[in-house]
Amino acid sequence: MPLIWCAISGHGYGHAAQVVPVLNALGALVPDVTAILRTTVPASFFRDSLTIPWDLQPIQQDVGCIQDGPLKIHVDETWEAHHRFHDTWDARIATEVAAMKEAAPALILADIPYLAIEAGSRAEIPTLALANLTWDLVLKEYSLASNPSQQRLLQCIREAYAKASIALRITPAPTLDAFANSLDIGSIASPAPPDREKLAAALALAPNERTVLVGFGGIPLASLPFEQIQQLRPYRFLFNGPVPAGYSRIHSTETLPFAVKTLLASVDVIMTKPGYSTIVEAVTLQQPVVYVRRYNFADELPLVDYLHRYGRGIELSLDDFTQGRWKPALQQALVSPVPSRQPTPTGAKEAATIIARYCQVQK
Repeated sequence: MPLIWCAISGHGYGHAAQVVPVLNALGALVPDVTAILRTTVPASFFRDSLTIPWDLQPIQQDVGCIQDGPLKIHVDETWEAHHRFHDTWDARIATEVAAMKEAAPALILADIPYLAIEAGSRAEIPTLALANLTWDLVLKEYSLASNPSQQRLLQCIREAYAKASIALRITPAPTLDAFANSLDIGSIASPAPPDREKLAAALALAPNERTVLVGFGGIPLASLPFEQIQQLRPYRFLFNGPVPAGYSRIHSTETLPFAVKTLLASVDVIMTKPGYSTIVEAVTLQQPVVYVRRYNFADELPLVDYLHRYGRGIELSLDDFTQGRWKPALQQALVSPVPSRQPTPTGAKEAATIIARYCQVQK
């Protein structure tokens, strides 16, 4: 029974959302495959979406960024967290190597913890990176050339990534030059079918009302400009966070009987930041998107370019977002044309085909 060791970044849910379709596609090729999920992403994320047998081991794999909600990155705190992580680097490596040797997987799949790639190399197990960004690229945005400790840490990360047997660069992505051996694959998306009629009934929508999903990924918004958006007619807003009492046009997604993927496919407009899974699924669904940029995250520009090339995207400034000046952008998004070209999300099947070869070797 082939075993895949999956090291998944716990920075939001985007990396897990890339891995799940790959493992599901792998299950169709290798029916007896199982997975160890080495991640701090909660089990609830995988329970209804991952179709192969799996075991969750909640061990921290990397740091990512320290954030105040999805739009603000605390640069100093992020560097401090990375330095603390690397203060215990040797012990972390030893723990991972010992666990890998005991489990004896066919392959180490990392999206995108460099810890797992370094440990897999030392354990002499093939390592495959699945990535649309790398942490050295992310941290480089916040680094100072004059800071030797930051530069040493970046070099350590790059040296670990370079030990991957192969890296699969998921479309869209920036140039990932830390890897010694890489291959481009298509985008990864697994959208749900829409259920617009059921959503309209659950919200008791009037015929002219339009629904807006305000979803910023696994690092939720703390609040919204509730007073301002309550006045925005004819829109109804679905927010993936708590909603104070008294706002009849704003609904918490936690109170609705729909999975997030179903809502993505069923609303009239998606409001979000440029994060991989939401953007690629919106493009696949041809859903209009109003997005708020951070302007300091490594994969943001390729995602925005991809959205404008193949999807329906309107930018909303951070100031307009926080002040609730949403209506012009929503109106523009609703009338935006559907592009004539649309990419097929082939990345999961492509990655699974490559991983299946390692499973056949283990058999």
